[in-house]
Amino acid sequence: MKRFISLALISTFLAPLSAIAAPPRNPDKTVNCDILVVGGGLSGVATAYEALLAGRTVCHTEITDWLGGQISSQGTSALDERPTQRAKQFYSRGYLELRERIEKKYGKLNPGNCWVSESCFLPRDGHDILTQMLKDAEKRGKGKLQLFPNTVIKELELSSDGKIINSAIAIEHKPTASIPLNTYTLSQSIEDAYRYENTSKFTKNIIRFVPKQTSKAGSNAPNWYVIDTSETGEIIALADVPYRLGIDDRSYLEPSSSSATNDQYCPQGFTYTFAMEATKDPQPQTMPSFYQQYSPYYSYELKRLASFPLVFTYRRIWSPQPGQAGQFGGVKFTNPAPGDISMQNWTWGNDYRPGTAQDNLIYSRQQLQASGQLQPGGWMGGLRTDALRKAEENAFGYYYWLVAGTTDSQLGDGIKQPQPNNRFLSGLNSPMGTVHGLSKYPYMREGRRIIGRPSWGQPAGFMIWEIDISRRDYSDPYYATTLGDKEYRRLRAALSGLEAASVLSGQTPAQNAARRTRSTIFPDAIGIGHYAIDFHPCMVNSPPETPGNKERPGERRGAGQAYPFQIALRAMIPQKIDNLLVGGKSIATSHIAAAAYRVHSFEWSAGAAAGTISAFALKNAIAPYQLVDNLPQPEPQLEAVKRLLEQNGNPTAFPDTSIFNQNWEDWK
Repeated sequence: MKRFISLALISTFLAPLSAIAAPPRNPDKTVNCDILVVGGGLSGVATAYEALLAGRTVCHTEITDWLGGQISSQGTSALDERPTQRAKQFYSRGYLELRERIEKKYGKLNPGNCWVSESCFLPRDGHDILTQMLKDAEKRGKGKLQLFPNTVIKELELSSDGKIINSAIAIEHKPTASIPLNTYTLSQSIEDAYRYENTSKFTKNIIRFVPKQTSKAGSNAPNWYVIDTSETGEIIALADVPYRLGIDDRSYLEPSSSSATNDQYCPQGFTYTFAMEATKDPQPQTMPSFYQQYSPYYSYELKRLASFPLVFTYRRIWSPQPGQAGQFGGVKFTNPAPGDISMQNWTWGNDYRPGTAQDNLIYSRQQLQASGQLQPGGWMGGLRTDALRKAEENAFGYYYWLVAGTTDSQLGDGIKQPQPNNRFLSGLNSPMGTVHGLSKYPYMREGRRIIGRPSWGQPAGFMIWEIDISRRDYSDPYYATTLGDKEYRRLRAALSGLEAASVLSGQTPAQNAARRTRSTIFPDAIGIGHYAIDFHPCMVNSPPETPGNKERPGERRGAGQAYPFQIALRAMIPQKIDNLLVGGKSIATSHIAAAAYRVHSFEWSAGAAAGTISAFALKNAIAPYQLVDNLPQPEPQLEAVKRLLEQNGNPTAFPDTSIFNQNWEDWK
């Protein structure tokens, strides 16, 4: 049963909380794990899935009560895929199973009949499907799954030399009897979730996670692993390993960067999604008290997108009755019909895009240090609560703009027309599963990204860069002018493959160097992905909704098509700590590369690798960094784990990948 709560009432929920954490009390229980997975998004589920199939004991924490991240708790239940990879069904085995189960659930892959994807569906079903997949993997692999929803990691205990996480302290929060879970927005509950003490909202259980097995005699290999698959890189921040955040400085590796120096306060925007239902009759629409603050931001963005039916059907997640055929701006769709449900995720709508040190969501290391969050017991999640609150208000306001607004910040007045035959869906049985109607957690496009260990060719630490994946040919005079002669020559040499030495020496003019037509091939590739480099840039002024505000200039320069790419194992191994692996969006990618390394199938592939490699490392008493520490020389154990991944149906390379194959233009 769906419930509608007026936006005026919802606005009264949005009040900031203080950030006071009581001292820890003794753990209520101790739990043994082979592998501790932190974060229940697709990468975390994939990690657990493969580890369970390998027979391991997996402890799995998630801040919300739903598994699936993007496809469930974040509400973006529309699979982002590229046509060729989808046509060839060239995905990890678990991701293929997910797609098959979606189709079996509905009798078709696209019950929403959306046009952005081949599969749009209800978020709650994403959670249910993934939960069942993990239970089935546990049974097939004879592993053990210990799920801990509504649980956050509060503290880490490190070894005396700082190289091993010996244990992790977590806080599990349960609702009090009088207030159901998912009543409050995240901004109202997140700081409470990281407090040890019971509150009026939650009662707490303190859990200590420790290794299941003791270290093997004479072995220095870790006896358990912690996998950070959180949405913002929480564990890498808490463990204080080197990482990047926001824009990287411009170089031959990241030539399209919008800044000559790095800017850690400008990551991609984040989004609270929500669901709305088309109705036969007009519905009462209540203007939120804060609407006027955010209304200067909202827009259809482009004239070719300025159609409410087009926007509604873009991510329509439920369509029980086919509507009449429609078309706008060259896009074909079926028009909304009563009972259709749309999930909203729109750049100039419910995206929230802060870009300054005054309003950024993900705290930098300096900000964490200044706020005391890196002190013992001080961790509170590493996010700015006020940015969450304002993003929530912005999302509520966007709904009102869709149904009642007549302004448009980018196209001017006279284009946007009211659409009163819709209602905002809220309530515990609504698509988002919350009383307030917003997603349980915002859709995160970018978080903290580790800097890998020094590696051959990258002595400052391994990273996957823009030029490793972009199809851009860089012949635009902008690059030669902006980079300068030396850096531009290095760029052309890096892209020229077998001609690199000739270009660097000057024998071949930089502008004449042939450009390779593939992504970088990594000898330690342990997964795959393919998606366009897609930007939702931060805004220049604070706050983002400032009238007349603009996107950060130059941020979209790096956007465009990418070649099918690989995930390097070195991108998953952080510095300093030997039993920590990183999956999801926090692997070692640059700001521009991260804009492609963030979608559903990539997350699964990275998680599948993390689960497989951690299980392999435990079985063979070897630390993951030892699999790559002699590259580019042969690494027999690395080859063994790559064979294992491939045998298990988890590709590490696309078909016919080699330095001699230049035929990648057909991959769309």
